[in-house]
Amino acid sequence: MKESEYLIRKNKLNNLRRKFKIVFPNNFKHNTYSTILYKNYLNKTRNELEELNIYVKITGRIINKRVMGKASFVIIKDTKGKIQIYVAYSNISHEQYKLFKDFDLGDIIGVEGILFKTNSGELSIKCKSIILLTKAIRPLPSKFHGLSSRDKCYRQRYLDLIINDKVCKLFHDRSLIITKIRDFMIKRNFIEVETPILQVNSGGAIARPFITYHNKLHTKMYLRIAPELYLKQLIIGGFEKVFEIGKNFRNEGLSPYHNPEFTMLELYMAYANYNDLIFLLEELIRTLAITIFGDQKIFLNQKYINISKPFTRMSMKDAICYYQNIDINSLEDLNLITQLAKSINIKVHKNWSIGHIQSEIFDKKVTHNLIEPIFITDYPIEVSPLARRNDDNSNITDRFELFIGGYEISNGFSELNDAEEQSIRFTQQNLISSENYYNNQDYIVALEHGLPPTAGLGIGIDRLIMLLTNSKSIRDVILFPTLRKKL
Repeated sequence: MKESEYLIRKNKLNNLRRKFKIVFPNNFKHNTYSTILYKNYLNKTRNELEELNIYVKITGRIINKRVMGKASFVIIKDTKGKIQIYVAYSNISHEQYKLFKDFDLGDIIGVEGILFKTNSGELSIKCKSIILLTKAIRPLPSKFHGLSSRDKCYRQRYLDLIINDKVCKLFHDRSLIITKIRDFMIKRNFIEVETPILQVNSGGAIARPFITYHNKLHTKMYLRIAPELYLKQLIIGGFEKVFEIGKNFRNEGLSPYHNPEFTMLELYMAYANYNDLIFLLEELIRTLAITIFGDQKIFLNQKYINISKPFTRMSMKDAICYYQNIDINSLEDLNLITQLAKSINIKVHKNWSIGHIQSEIFDKKVTHNLIEPIFITDYPIEVSPLARRNDDNSNITDRFELFIGGYEISNGFSELNDAEEQSIRFTQQNLISSENYYNNQDYIVALEHGLPPTAGLGIGIDRLIMLLTNSKSIRDVILFPTLRKKL
């Protein structure tokens, strides 16, 4: 921004302060939006609009302005869209027109006038009165060049929203998706609940927490990494179906698929298993696609993904064998799988078991191949400390993850409800981890009161929205993503 332009606008504001008692009025009320006018009157002829004599009051930000002597046009952007305003010296007071000529791009105005169509057929408002509501001291970015970088779009999201209609639509879609998810859950008799974000114990997932301190209680506290342990306590308490949409926090890296603060849907169903969750999840994704986009297809990375058919299922070991082209016996011998991992540049920790190495190979070498919707099942017990052990194979759990477009969308499993086994699993996890992730004795006590057979599911809302809007980065679907501090 040129400093001179900033000073020019500051001088304009100072002149207004000297001339008027109130420079930022707050008593103008609009009675319509641009999109409503287009919807109701775009198909009317000039003569029909003249006969209707529709008087409107509208507000918006000036995004374009053409002053041509005593007749001018401005385009304003309101919260719904854009519309043209015709401002003529002969239609408003001379004082208003004089003030109007000093209005700048970015200023927020209120307009009263009559709806009409120009000679070229453009729906417009013939201004009868115009008022400056907010003077913008800083100019908008150039309409030709926009914001200089994606980083600036994230840091100054308000500018991104002002100049980029696609970004506005994306976040309207985000709001709609979350609303439809909530409707979907409530129609299936789930109860929406709220559990603590600030927690005394960190738990519910293997992740590094953000740590804070409560001065009055003289105790360390954590921003939650997952609401899981609290939600299952509600099932123990007698609720049969619960869900929560809320923020989780993990003190880990940034990537196109990871933000330290993110939105999750978690749900729990008593007297259900992970197969029930698979059907529910498929139904949810199809419902969202149909409701929002009118089709059982998702456009992703220049191709359509058909979600109308049941999603593929494949065990983790089968997926590794398929995509790494190796024999399954190599995955079930500690020496062989260790050699395999090292040969593909995976660092193997000394305390890792076969299951840990399988999981690491899968994460590092397989997941990016999973473009079409696929449920990966049969996760090793070592990496699934809260999941129920499989009845037929004690080395795996009744767990799945859904992958679409090469990244994980959801994680679900039949819940471990044996309190004694859960206590052992927590201890085993803490022995192999540098972080004491699982130290929640309160949850063990709750389990000892009896958790009915239950299945639980977590969905990364931000990743789901990336999928449904064909976005390349999680930062594109979060209004204010976490960014590195500017130097």
